[in-house]
Amino acid sequence: SGRQIFQPLHSLRAAEKELLPGFHQFEWQPALKNVSASCNVGIINGLSGWAASVDDSPADTITRRFRYDVALVSALKDLEEDIMDGLIDSGMEDCACTSGFSVMIKECCDGMGDVSEKHGGGPVVPEKAVRFSFTIMSVSVLPEGETEEVTIFRESKPNSELSCKPLCLMFVDESDHEMLTAVLGPVVAERNAMKESRLILSMGGLLRSFRFHFRGTGYDEKMVREMEGLEASGSTYICTLCDSSRAEAAQNMVLHSITRSHDENLERYEIWRTNPFSESVEELRDRVKGVSAKPFLETQPTLDALHCDIGNATEFYKIFQDEIGEVYERANPSREERRSWRAALDKQLRKKLKLKPVMRMNGNYARRLMTLEAVEVVCELVPSDERKEALRELMRLYLQMKPVWRATCPAKECPDQLCRYSFNSQRFADLLSSTFKYRYNGKITNYLHKTLAHVPEIIERDGSIGAWASEGNESANKLFRRFRKMNARQSKAYELEDVLKHH
Repeated sequence: SGRQIFQPLHSLRAAEKELLPGFHQFEWQPALKNVSASCNVGIINGLSGWAASVDDSPADTITRRFRYDVALVSALKDLEEDIMDGLIDSGMEDCACTSGFSVMIKECCDGMGDVSEKHGGGPVVPEKAVRFSFTIMSVSVLPEGETEEVTIFRESKPNSELSCKPLCLMFVDESDHEMLTAVLGPVVAERNAMKESRLILSMGGLLRSFRFHFRGTGYDEKMVREMEGLEASGSTYICTLCDSSRAEAAQNMVLHSITRSHDENLERYEIWRTNPFSESVEELRDRVKGVSAKPFLETQPTLDALHCDIGNATEFYKIFQDEIGEVYERANPSREERRSWRAALDKQLRKKLKLKPVMRMNGNYARRLMTLEAVEVVCELVPSDERKEALRELMRLYLQMKPVWRATCPAKECPDQLCRYSFNSQRFADLLSSTFKYRYNGKITNYLHKTLAHVPEIIERDGSIGAWASEGNESANKLFRRFRKMNARQSKAYELEDVLKHH
């Protein structure tokens, strides 16, 4: 719109009082365990309650957050009009519905690479940040005497940074497990307390009671593995949803069902820790299927749509290189040869599609690469006609499958592709294990396995994969950088507070 919507800090002061968490009165029944009952809590130090550690940065500048319940109340009050309209639209008596509301929350947590100050002199310190946020996905109510819940609010843009409310910002490297768990520990404790209790909050002038359901789906694979105590993503246990090993997944590409869960991971960790059958490390590891650390935060086993796109595009990019070099005919080509094929591929993509090579595959590149147009361009470099046809077929199948895990509501947006998904994924797997078997002999990438094996089951369970993805959080990372640069006071102690306020 061209209007300046980001206001200077002083003019925010007045407005922010009622927009920020900590303004509305509410109550929990029963009271939350280990959480103070006061409602007017604004931004708090994420390390409050932790003893100061001897470290290079003063600990009180590392993290800022809202108290979870206070932030949820604020987010619900933001939706007050929508919720009341929803009640009226579904023909319910306003005053009859004071209890039985349930709220579905999507949680996202994502590490951000280099957020260091660009203009500073001196050595570059790798400064990383992690953001934890939540989105209210839907609000439903169970009218008295009924058995069916009625949904009165559903977030229409679940992946917009507008619906994605930041809860906690921290300057922490997501790989630093100790630090991450130290900061998120209190958040997890508050979340667990809220599961056992009901929120009493005034909505539309009447006190109503809400229950919360939390679903941690906005995590990429790295974060899920870290939170759930699984080995890192290079592990033989390639899946965060089932127990399959890499070799099994390459052998049987399609038929797997979701078996992992947070509770099971906890049990397995206990077995790993105590080794009750006095097994060797190999046997023990096989028994617990790669769970070797204590699961810390409950995530919902699902597939992360954005990184799935990126992972699969990386895989196709490599197939393209191999096809240009006709790898299916020869054993281990040299480094130099591989490099020349890659150069040829990049040159061709740049010339015909104006696609600049990227260091690391990103979402935009993946979207441009995974098109029939791109395949045609690559085919110009592939000598044999039947290999060209196989590549086209592979991409056609992929493009049939992709909308199913990208769509917010696949049953509405792409019902035909949804129906054909299992068939298509079977065809896709057959192609890989016959024509492209030089690449899939005993190995397959994590995301490709999930794309082929788990999508229909997740959709059957949740109704959507795309809606529960981490994009809202990812696009808010951009805001984080921007606010940090433009809208935060330079003093370290206030920096994160200002960014948290602005979002």
